[in-house]
This record gives sequence, C-alpha cells and structure tokens, in this order.
Amino acid sequence: MRGPRPKNLHFLDILRTIEPMAITKGAKKAYRQSLRKKAMNIARKNAVRASIKVARTAPKGDKAALAAAYKAIDKALKRGIIKKNTAARRKAKVSKMLKPVT
Repeated sequence: MRGPRPKNLHFLDILRTIEPMAITKGAKKAYRQSLRKKAMNIARKNAVRASIKVARTAPKGDKAALAAAYKAIDKALKRGIIKKNTAARRKAKVSKMLKPVT
C-alpha cells in the first residue's frame, strides 16, 4: 500500500487490506486470530484510559467512578493487557484522585 493513508480508516482496517505473508492455511488463520486479539486488546486498553479520564473529571469521593475504573483496570490485568505493577500504580493514582476531602 503506497501513497498517503486514508484518514478515516482505523489501522486494523488497513492491516486487513494488506495480504498476509502467510502461505499455509493454518498461518493465515493464526494471522486473522492475531488481528482479532489485537483489536480486543486495544479496546480494553482504551476502556482503561476512558475510565481514568472519567475518574479525573468526577467529583471527589465519587464511589461509582472509582468502582468503574477499578473494574476496567482489573479486567485488563486479568486478560494480561497490563502488568500487575501497572495495574497497582493506576489504581493508586485513581484512588488518590478520588480521595474524599477531609
């Protein structure tokens, strides 16, 4: 694919248009599976980012925003999208943001 990239296409759509180098049937299937997994991993990472953004704008002491952020972070950790220490760091950051003022 040469020339300027269309602006309205997602990068996974562009990857799908490129013919894989795989030759065997099994390798082509593995390539398709890897694209699906990549899309899910990106979606899960985006969910974590979005929940942290919501928590950032939420009022102090908002337990619903804290729970949503924790849920997204824990789900990403469980699926292996982020590492254990990264999850702990992000949870601490969110909890510090939403800590009620005393």
